[in-house]
Amino acid sequence: MRALVVYESMFGNTRVIADAVAIGLSTWLDVGLVEVGTADPALNDDVRLLIVGGPTHAFEMSRPETRHDATRRTEGNVVSPGIGIREWLEALPRQPSGSPEGTPLTGAATFDTKVRHPRPAGSAAAGAARCLHRLGFSLLDRPRSFYVDGPPGPLVAGEPERARRWAESLGWMVPASAKGNALS
Repeated sequence: MRALVVYESMFGNTRVIADAVAIGLSTWLDVGLVEVGTADPALNDDVRLLIVGGPTHAFEMSRPETRHDATRRTEGNVVSPGIGIREWLEALPRQPSGSPEGTPLTGAATFDTKVRHPRPAGSAAAGAARCLHRLGFSLLDRPRSFYVDGPPGPLVAGEPERARRWAESLGWMVPASAKGNALS
């Protein structure tokens, strides 16, 4: 049994957070870390925890137009040049219920990176969480945001460590039966 972290990143900030999440989860589970453009939406049977993260663009998950704008601002040097988490989630199959009570087999959580603002507006993580819930995933926590100092970054000091601690707490929430040999 393992966890899978799928991320989208334009300027590299979300990738740093995804790395920290993978490190935190590795305390409890085997972890795969995959950039969204190379992630297969057909999840392997051994995935018991799916974490999806991406940048907040124009108050929500990125769209082709917002990714094009980010690519233009970096002269083409972006981490995720292809699809975003929005398109990947649209391709993700609905999850079967895993128990006689209808409990989903796969838990999930979401995160985003966004500019810290006195009046928070929009969240890619919230949109991704709604998609995962509709697809039958069991959300283990509320969507989490990690902050950057402006659209290109850098991350606000301490955010990678906060992401690692959050991921450790998520790993703890995964039922022991789903952790397999990770604790031995």
